[in-house]
Amino acid sequence: MTLDTEARVARRAARRRRRWPGILAAVVGALVLFALGLALGRALQDRPVPGGTQTSIRTLEPLPQKAP
Repeated sequence: MTLDTEARVARRAARRRRRWPGILAAVVGALVLFALGLALGRALQDRPVPGGTQTSIRTLEPLPQKAP
């Protein structure tokens, strides 16, 4: 009976040790998703207003002149 109890305790300890990497990965993943959502929200907020004024500039080349 002692062997079964020791084996059970060892298995529980191993399970507890294995949980931490998963929990840590989940927390890091949640933080990354939060940061991406925040960046996307800021990018959508900073976009230009539709129908705003648009200025266009172009250079006109002079036409060749004829001799008088």
